[in-house]
Amino acid sequence: MEPVKCRGWAAREAAASAGSETDLARALGVAPLIARILLLRGLDSLEGAREFLEGRLADLPDPFLLRGMEQAVARLLRARLKREKIEVHGDYDVDGITGSALLVEGLRNLGFEVDYHIPLRLKDGYGLSAEALQAAAAAGVRVVVSVDCGVSALAEAALARQLGLDLIITDHHHPPETLPQACAIINPHQSGCAFPFKELAGVGVAFFLLIGVRKALRDAGCFADQAEFDLRRSLDLVALGTIADMVPLTGINRVLTKIGLQLLDKAPRPGIRALKAAAKVDKVNCGTVGFRLAPRLNAAGRLEDAALGVDLLLSQALAEASETAEFLDGLNRERQAIEKQALEQAVERLDSGGEGRERSIVLADSRWHPGVIGIVASRLVERYHRPTVLIALDGGQGKGSARSIRGFHLYDALCRCQEHLLGFGGHAYAAGLSIDDSRTGAFAEAFEMAAAQVLSADDLIPRLSHDGEVLLEELDLETVRQLSELTPFGAGNPEPAFVVTGARVQQASVVGGDHLRFTVRQDGYSLPCIAFGMADRLGQLAGTVDILCSPALNEWKGRVDVQLRVRDIRPSA
Repeated sequence: MEPVKCRGWAAREAAASAGSETDLARALGVAPLIARILLLRGLDSLEGAREFLEGRLADLPDPFLLRGMEQAVARLLRARLKREKIEVHGDYDVDGITGSALLVEGLRNLGFEVDYHIPLRLKDGYGLSAEALQAAAAAGVRVVVSVDCGVSALAEAALARQLGLDLIITDHHHPPETLPQACAIINPHQSGCAFPFKELAGVGVAFFLLIGVRKALRDAGCFADQAEFDLRRSLDLVALGTIADMVPLTGINRVLTKIGLQLLDKAPRPGIRALKAAAKVDKVNCGTVGFRLAPRLNAAGRLEDAALGVDLLLSQALAEASETAEFLDGLNRERQAIEKQALEQAVERLDSGGEGRERSIVLADSRWHPGVIGIVASRLVERYHRPTVLIALDGGQGKGSARSIRGFHLYDALCRCQEHLLGFGGHAYAAGLSIDDSRTGAFAEAFEMAAAQVLSADDLIPRLSHDGEVLLEELDLETVRQLSELTPFGAGNPEPAFVVTGARVQQASVVGGDHLRFTVRQDGYSLPCIAFGMADRLGQLAGTVDILCSPALNEWKGRVDVQLRVRDIRPSA
């Protein structure tokens, strides 16, 4: 299979007329380029645009619009009154780790007796564990609250009932047709749920449960002689889990994440301060969360025990937190080495021509560690631009991780292949599965058929999306400053990118071994550029070029200037 060698440039959905850009810009008091960005993200009303720019916690919807919230809150309040033990059962990824820490911290501060359990990836597998439920019942736990898992746990929910455990499920994954029998299920995707925003991460669902509990306690007069726990203190955890889970950073997610990022940057929580130090992060943004902080938390669940991540986030002592963070940093380096080896093995199989199909990739191997195959699948998607499933085999069974491309909904595809699977779950771009070794070949054929029904040859060419053309003269300091206020950028709210045409390159050089630095000039205006990882394309900078770039503010020695981060280069037409 050949790696992707070229990428197309695709404008986002057709821009509105120049008149509407001007009208929106005038009404909002922003540059016309900002109005264009808002319109291209579907914010075509003055009210919607203002809400996006000014989103406030005070505007969050009523948590009791979530189906199951009333039952969940009522059961938790009864547990508080009777001093019953509660145990939070979270998933082992960053979303589950942060959601578990958030619920434990919040419920304890609201007067509940609560502990937590995180499954071991290699021993327990994904989701609720029968063994963990039995241990909880034996320890006197009366209420179990799941985080980021449980909506497909039919057998485990039945076991909880047999054990006398009241199970409250909080999840955000797409529910199956048949739901577990539980005390309450809180999931914005379930049928009949009136909550206006469906794309919460697991930690976001858990946060709204805390809001609901606090509201009920307030209405019951429980804070008449004591201060309420300030849930804004937990928004650092919400931001961390939301960004790591790659849910759309729009609507409620954007409000929670924007405020949470500010808290992450200040790092009042000892565990976050220690994690930032171990990852050598000074300024926190979506990129540093996704590529520096989250992987170190994830490494605990991939190779060791994800409960270490919860311990870190709940730690009140900086010395103790620093020791845990350094241990996680070491696990992350180990994870990177294992990942590198698996990636090389997968690429060797694909590039030899004996593996891979026309529109999909399914590979199984007994040498692979199940804790890293999701990351490796993402790398293969970047390299080949195909929906990819990697399966780690062990003792006749396989655990798989899947990643996808635009236009191919993974969960829907796995539903069409479920006769070959022991179990699966996930969403549009990421999923997990279990499979018998003997069924991997049949599954690969079925998965390829599902891909062939949906993906055209054109879909297999990656597209770099942009927000239209721009002149260098439009990218003044104030306009780019306004662009920076549209953060946080991520899934659903991509960083603005523009095409500059007919530019002449000056002073091009290789820096740092892998990067290009140069200046582009257009009609008497010029701006500095940085092109990360593109040193091998120095020869393409001759003559006039078009560049696809993202404008950003660059601060150096107290001076702030506009710099273009170049994403792609092509000769001018």
